[in-house]
Amino acid sequence: MHASTIPTIPTIDLSLWRSGDDRDRDRLATLVDQALGRAGFLLVTGHGVHPDLPAAIRTAARAFFHQPLEVKQPFLAEAVGRYGWSGPGAVATGRAEGLMTPPDLVETWSAAPGPWDTAAGRHEPGLLPRSWPSQPLELRPLVAQYVHAMRVLAGELLEILAVTLRQPLDFFTRHTTRPDWTLTLNWYPAISAVGAPRPGQFRVGPHTDFGTITVLDRQPGKGGLQIHTEDDGWQDAPYDPEALTINIGDLMARWTGDRWRSGRHRVLAPPADATSEELLSLVYFYDCDPDTLVASLPAPIGRVSHPPVTARAYVRSKVAEITLA
Repeated sequence: MHASTIPTIPTIDLSLWRSGDDRDRDRLATLVDQALGRAGFLLVTGHGVHPDLPAAIRTAARAFFHQPLEVKQPFLAEAVGRYGWSGPGAVATGRAEGLMTPPDLVETWSAAPGPWDTAAGRHEPGLLPRSWPSQPLELRPLVAQYVHAMRVLAGELLEILAVTLRQPLDFFTRHTTRPDWTLTLNWYPAISAVGAPRPGQFRVGPHTDFGTITVLDRQPGKGGLQIHTEDDGWQDAPYDPEALTINIGDLMARWTGDRWRSGRHRVLAPPADATSEELLSLVYFYDCDPDTLVASLPAPIGRVSHPPVTARAYVRSKVAEITLA
């Protein structure tokens, strides 16, 4: 297959990766390598996540987000590295690129693993934040079920990326014995409720993610996801209701010496003819063990040698750049 015939953002069937022969795997590895070099994005099917689970999370999350601000206020995530609810005006994601946009038109609920228990050698049971809303009660157990599925999927994806680079199967996963991860529920309210967007305002401003890989379960919309490539500029992201959207972040791009591109993207504000459109995305950010030193793979795999960075410190420094409140 010639590079010119490979889709910019192909769909990878994970069931074929698991059960296929060496020729199937080589073909899929070529697709992965080319796609991550062009745009930093993939779609994956055969991922094993039943559609009823994200649908149930959306129902529960909307019940929370639709409540008055004073009901949500006790769950406010007050600082970088805290989890829970972030309300209107909390972030301007484009500022990670130096773009001084108005605040993003989004509210979020973020969850993460409990602190690491050194004596027990594992994360503490449960999820952060420690305090969850009593209405709806089902939000926490649904999120717990989903992040378990995401952790398994992320590990498999990292193995595929290692094989694609012709590295040992555990090249990345050996650094995920106690990884940092965050599940963020992004609620994009209707402009009929929050008012017309300001000039230059986005639901999420242009940026690249900061960690290793991101797994996105999204809904299509007129104010939806766009992906940037050098060849095509900004284009609407492809959508398949049976697929999850995968992109790599800055840590993975640095790890590969810029062989692969940290996927640049944005979420548009809805146009004037879509005043009632509201969307809710499930975004799983997967990093690695917090003290992992991420150093660029040398040539011929890598193309640029970046100074090594410590995983958690790098990600948190980037999150601080976009946090407004």
